[in-house]
Amino acid sequence: MIGVLLVDDDALTLELHRSYVERLEGFEVVAECTGARAAASAILERSDAIDLVLLDVTMPDGTGVDVLRHVRAHGARVDVIAVSGVREAEVVRQMVGLGAAQYLVKPFTFAMFRERLEGYREYRRRAEESAGTTTQAEIDAMLVALRPTAPVALPKGLSADSLERVTKDVREHGPVSAGEAAERLGMSRVSVRRYLEHLADAGRVARSPRYGTPGRPESEYAWRGV
Repeated sequence: MIGVLLVDDDALTLELHRSYVERLEGFEVVAECTGARAAASAILERSDAIDLVLLDVTMPDGTGVDVLRHVRAHGARVDVIAVSGVREAEVVRQMVGLGAAQYLVKPFTFAMFRERLEGYREYRRRAEESAGTTTQAEIDAMLVALRPTAPVALPKGLSADSLERVTKDVREHGPVSAGEAAERLGMSRVSVRRYLEHLADAGRVARSPRYGTPGRPESEYAWRGV
């Protein structure tokens, strides 16, 4: 079983990632942290139980870069997948340079999350089977396992940036209607409804009819994160 440490300063995000990990065979959450200092301590103190860290990049008391620099300086060899909304190339370069195996940009679907973790699981399996001296083919197979076979695309017409904005709005203000979210975000009602429906189809929001308003009942959307 692969022991996973979840690190994120947002409680809802921790809940979401925990639910994702619990749906995957061969993984279990062994610890959770909401800050950089706690994460560094957990990695160093529980190295026997933690195999993989899903590491946020921005936290109130430090960054994912800080965490990795600290634990690497103390000899920790734990595997890391960065999970963050930060997209700056320099931050990505620093995380990879400090040993992050992958960099997963929020928000993402469960399908993308599953693909990355299953790839990591395959990498570990191949590494364990190839203990000792390895051939070039075995090395190539291990590294290929960490790379996604193809990008997981959003439905046509949807963008990751707008999905992130709508996701944040429903998490902070839900239950919301498409009209309410559209007014706050400065987007069209029709466009926002498409994003909300996408989130509902993915199981991340709950869709229900809203009664008590004139005319036909409209849909409202509440954050579930599962």
